[in-house]
Amino acid sequence: MEQPAHELLAAWDSFYIIAGSVAGALTGLQFVVIALIADSKRRATTPEIAAFGTPTVLHFCAALLLSALMTVPWASLAGIQWALGACGIAGVLYVVLVIRRARGQHRYRPQMEDWIWHAALPLVAYLILAAAATILTSRPEPALCLTAAVTLGLAFIGIHNSWDTITYIAIDSGVEAEEKKKHHEGKKHHP
Repeated sequence: MEQPAHELLAAWDSFYIIAGSVAGALTGLQFVVIALIADSKRRATTPEIAAFGTPTVLHFCAALLLSALMTVPWASLAGIQWALGACGIAGVLYVVLVIRRARGQHRYRPQMEDWIWHAALPLVAYLILAAAATILTSRPEPALCLTAAVTLGLAFIGIHNSWDTITYIAIDSGVEAEEKKKHHEGKKHHP
């Protein structure tokens, strides 16, 4: 006899309460990162934010959404299967859009690490989510483990990308400030 959906999902409640809380808090912190970008001397352009900032918020929100979906008292696995499948497919389509945006902006040239963390890993995560959805009714335990891994993975991707953004701005602002200081000191010595 098939175990009811709410019983299968109940074992994951604590995980998703913690993961959802973390994702919600990190979403708020990403707004702080964006505010710091806005206050930095080197302002990011709309294409840069669309390629690197907005996706980070979306990955945190996806982890929050998955946490919420996984704590819903679903009557059957079919409902959650459709919801997870939709999230996986939407995520894949969004990452394809992000890749186009990253390639289309001209102010920052993404490095290999950027392509891995902003494109490849999110794409893999959403593909795994879509795959987990397809096997949820036939193999619920592995599908639930994969969904948890994706939720946690999206949070880690977001953490890395937020850190990467803020350190880039801090270093770039420091270099810019040092160049201005040298330029200003050069003017003092040359009348």
